[in-house]
Amino acid sequence: MVLVNSILQTDKSKCFRCKRSIKTEEHHIFDGNPGRKNSEKYGLKVYLCYDCHNRDYKHKSIHFDADEMLKLQQIGQKAFMDHYNKTIDDFRKIFGKNYL
Repeated sequence: MVLVNSILQTDKSKCFRCKRSIKTEEHHIFDGNPGRKNSEKYGLKVYLCYDCHNRDYKHKSIHFDADEMLKLQQIGQKAFMDHYNKTIDDFRKIFGKNYL
């Protein structure tokens, strides 16, 4: 499989959410199987600082806050449809769900 760079972000040194220039971690927007593989294939990943990515619920980290995760999944779906000129049905066929 060819790995695709993020279609949402080019600067890996700045957190996608809080915009701080800080050490970041790669986050696949859609998880599970085949979500993670498809996120990699289509460039649906962003770079997040530890606080925004995986710290805890108090900090509304993506992995601890379902609302924040949904917001990012909606951003990811819109980016996919715009970048690849696809419809909601196309997205659903690949990722199994419509997040919009």
